Amino acid sequence: MKPLTTRIQLNSLLFLSYIILLACQSQSASPIFDKQRAFQNLEKQCAFGPRYPGSPGHLAARDYLVAELRKSSDKVRTQSFPSVNHLANSRAQAYNVIASFGSGNPQLILCAHWDTRPKADQDPNPENQEQPVLGANDGASGVAVLLELARIFKLKPPPYPIDIVFFDAEDMGRTSHSDEFLQGSRYFAKNKAFNYKPNAAILLDMVGDSDLQIYIEQNSQTYAPDLVDRVWTKAEELNQPEFVREVRHMITDDHLSLLQVGIPAIDLIDYDYPYWHTVEDTPDKCSPESLEKVAQVLLAYIYE
Repeated sequence: MKPLTTRIQLNSLLFLSYIILLACQSQSASPIFDKQRAFQNLEKQCAFGPRYPGSPGHLAARDYLVAELRKSSDKVRTQSFPSVNHLANSRAQAYNVIASFGSGNPQLILCAHWDTRPKADQDPNPENQEQPVLGANDGASGVAVLLELARIFKLKPPPYPIDIVFFDAEDMGRTSHSDEFLQGSRYFAKNKAFNYKPNAAILLDMVGDSDLQIYIEQNSQTYAPDLVDRVWTKAEELNQPEFVREVRHMITDDHLSLLQVGIPAIDLIDYDYPYWHTVEDTPDKCSPESLEKVAQVLLAYIYE
């Protein structure tokens, strides 16, 4: 039989080891994503109505995004630029919104576009095709995820500097005129500082579909295959079958602007969305669970 003092010392050592183990697990585990709060972010954006530059809800939505980000970061700025609505042959001022977390140049950009399509040109009802799109999934969903991630970053700072960027004027072009799209990300990439060279960028676009299926986008696989592999590997580790390791669709999206200036960038997008560019792109077609699944993969990628 061990002496009492020895047993007490042994028990104390075991208890201390247990506490250290719990602390290490707490440090390495991904934070908890609040899917309901994220979905409220989506609904709040839609409450402003259509949000393309020049629309009544545009500036109100911009101010909302800035105010929400300032709750989590003291480094929030807007980047103003002139935009062209090629669908209406009109011009309006547009705004990228940028929030930084951590000090120094960012190693990762998380981004989404926050504007909405000025006309529902893909609507099956011709009478709706001149109406603007509410953009619950195509615009609001990616922003909703990133607003909730910003809140998490304040509570648990990420292990390296991260920028969250909301691009404006992504969806102002005519079909088959790819040069008319991506106005905000093109301006951002063209005007970035010379030493602004993140190691990676992940774009979220249409990630709220209730029937979520995210295939690998062709440009992402071609120009940033290592980043694709790391993200899809995390999804597989988390048993997220919504991330399908199969290439489908080559998409003109904001990640192309970043790729063109040497930033490895991928597009997480569920392009097989039946309400794309229609008046039916409304919150009831989206789900908190889909936002959560995407966020969980991102959190695992960042923290683990």
